[in-house]
Amino acid sequence: MISLGDVHIEVPVFLAPMSGATDAPFRRQASKYGAPVVVTEMIAGSELATGRQDMMWRISKPEDTYPFVVQLAGRDPDWMFEAAKISADSGADVIDINMGCPSRQVTGGQSGSALMRDLDLARKLIVATREGGQKPVSVKMRLGWDDDSLNSPELAQICEEEGVQLLTVHGRTRCQFYEGIANWSKVRFVKEACNLPVIVNGDIIDARSAQLAKLESGADGVMIGRAAMGRPWLLGEIAAQIANKPYTAPSWQEKLDSLSQQLSDSIELYGERLGVRVFRKHLAAFIDMTPELKMSSMDRKDLRGRLCRISDGVELKRDISFLQATPISKELLKSAQ
Repeated sequence: MISLGDVHIEVPVFLAPMSGATDAPFRRQASKYGAPVVVTEMIAGSELATGRQDMMWRISKPEDTYPFVVQLAGRDPDWMFEAAKISADSGADVIDINMGCPSRQVTGGQSGSALMRDLDLARKLIVATREGGQKPVSVKMRLGWDDDSLNSPELAQICEEEGVQLLTVHGRTRCQFYEGIANWSKVRFVKEACNLPVIVNGDIIDARSAQLAKLESGADGVMIGRAAMGRPWLLGEIAAQIANKPYTAPSWQEKLDSLSQQLSDSIELYGERLGVRVFRKHLAAFIDMTPELKMSSMDRKDLRGRLCRISDGVELKRDISFLQATPISKELLKSAQ
């Protein structure tokens, strides 16, 4: 168990913050199927503080989700103070600071993993976030900017000095982006440099890789990102196996119901036009990843293209319901031709 103030996490398996993916509708489904901890998409602190609509959407808290972890990114301590306060007022139980995003758009603004090249500023942002939110603070980082500056242990020590209560380390440098293989063993240097609980992230796709990542890194828990796309139940499955608890996989019908509910939630949050568009990446991942669809890769591609061209929510829900039939592809693929 990991404790962050009054927040207690029995099985530390986290859904990673993924821009454009871990919105409230997806997090709701992950929580429903047993994900112990879900994290919001990265939220720009300055834009949240000024009330930008898309940032307010990102801070939406799904019902029955606990703990509610909000991830903020930024480089201005004053804006991070205000954003942390808004996050706390919106129900955040933990506020995470992004010091790991490798995107050029983010690092070009001196946020995300660019902060690993300015540890003095990183320290100021931690203090501002802690004081503004008055909530437990965590930090997500990478091993360093590149192979010549693997300074995550130094940043970990600063985090501990300034009252951060949890660290997550992606086992790549910023300059690797998502290429190559995550180096879980180098996360161990962070664990050895501080007395904080550490979560290992990168290339964890199932219970076996989760256990191996923990073993190699010495970490206290794991964070799963891209592997969960289209499979919001994956974290519950991994958490159950790590905790040696029984696990019942959702039925095909339950998976379809989950997909349909996520579409409904997306439309309710964003409106129909944008809600359907945001949902498409989840639908595409579902079609690609689900083993119940017994079809060739070409047929999956055709089905994905057919469904992802639909802009009407009612029509899309109807066609999702057609997936109950087996074999489901013939009727849908005919309509795509």
